[in-house]
Amino acid sequence: MDLHKNTVFPLVVDLDGTLMRSDLLVESASQFLIQHPLQFFKPLLWLMRGKAALKTQLAQRVQLDASALPYNTDVLDWLRAEKQSGRRLVLATASHRVLAEQVAQHLNLFDEVLATEGDTNLKAQAKTDALVARFGEGGYDYVGNDWPDLKVWQQARAAHVVDASPALLARAQAHGNVGQVFDSGLPTSWRAMLKAMRLHQWMKNLLVFVPLMAAHQYADAQRDVLAFMAFVVFSLTASSVYLLNDLVDVQDDRHHARKRHRPFASGALSLITGWLAWPVLLALAVVLSVCVMPVLFTVSLGVYFVLTVGYSLRLKQLAVVDVLTLAALYTLRIIAGATAIDVPVSFWLLLFSMFIFLSLALIKRYSELKVARDAGKSGALRGRGYQPEDLELVSSLGGSAGFIAVLVLALYIQDGQAAHLYAKPQLIWLACPVMLFWISRAWLIAHRGRMHDDPIVFALKDNVSWGVGAFMVSVLVLARVLS
Repeated sequence: MDLHKNTVFPLVVDLDGTLMRSDLLVESASQFLIQHPLQFFKPLLWLMRGKAALKTQLAQRVQLDASALPYNTDVLDWLRAEKQSGRRLVLATASHRVLAEQVAQHLNLFDEVLATEGDTNLKAQAKTDALVARFGEGGYDYVGNDWPDLKVWQQARAAHVVDASPALLARAQAHGNVGQVFDSGLPTSWRAMLKAMRLHQWMKNLLVFVPLMAAHQYADAQRDVLAFMAFVVFSLTASSVYLLNDLVDVQDDRHHARKRHRPFASGALSLITGWLAWPVLLALAVVLSVCVMPVLFTVSLGVYFVLTVGYSLRLKQLAVVDVLTLAALYTLRIIAGATAIDVPVSFWLLLFSMFIFLSLALIKRYSELKVARDAGKSGALRGRGYQPEDLELVSSLGGSAGFIAVLVLALYIQDGQAAHLYAKPQLIWLACPVMLFWISRAWLIAHRGRMHDDPIVFALKDNVSWGVGAFMVSVLVLARVLS
């Protein structure tokens, strides 16, 4: 018997975890939580009436974008080839019929759809019974991926296995009817989680050390420890927010050329994992902050979290407000660092921080707008409050903010506070033209379309930026020690 080429038998395909690298129940529940956060308890009430009832309620309340779901391209290409050869394709899924029909309509591959509806949750034995009743024992081939599919495979003529664990694959092969085996090569869950936590972005939280260095308190061991703990707490909080932000943005990210490869958007990491992980990281950060850090630091952390969540849910969609919020979030790290070690926050430092990070935030928006305009897109960017026509204005605002930051640095040199902290504050003037060069170069690179859409990440990978940073530190050290 040829398990690969016989087109007489219908090819029945599972949806969740097989045709797509996600689960429509999880997708719809996630979107419900995002759209109705104050009604988070309702899915639990619906679940008490059974899984079929939960799926029905969610399907009636949530709109999913079938065109952007993380489909398994290898399986999809194979199904298209089978369809062209004359094979009858059937989508059989435990997802609700309303959502399954949307997927089937988008893909335009399936001749028939069997799905959960009414009180019947079409999974495991229920799916097996439905397929045997429809096609007879051994009268169909089945493509699946999970342990509940074992029952369906055992009644099928051929079992095609997708992204199964070694143990599940061995159980399926023991029955002797395994045909195609697909392995998408997805990263392990823990690797995907580390990527989703964006550990490289923790570099931004080094800003909490700035007040320690600016106040020249780095020789104080107790303050060093507190600053380090502030870094850890902020990093855990930031990662929890990155996870939440990616969960909220998952549908928009799937339409983005680069962001669609993020763990949640691509299906490499389950949305369930994200919804469980981000509160755990946040709780750990809060416990550490409350137990170890000063009260004002915990307050600063709370403001940072609330503002970041506000940015994720709404503020990032408002033009100008979004970049001001990003600049404020960077400045809050500096304020939190000062509260952690109990030193006053310099007016000049806060002013410099707001303008320099506003410039960098505008570079980020400029890069997104340039990509959109170069691609010939019109209208507002998805999930943003800008249009490609705003490119020149964003550039003007961003360049001006960067130059004002340098002006603030120049004015600080003439202030009495600089004379108190530095033996030769005049040497800091050397930093001004270097800062002008760095900001101008960053905008020039963005204008040429070669800027990473996150300029902070770009700077961390840019040798020139490291050289500029080293020069700035050297100037400050010399201004401090020379007499």
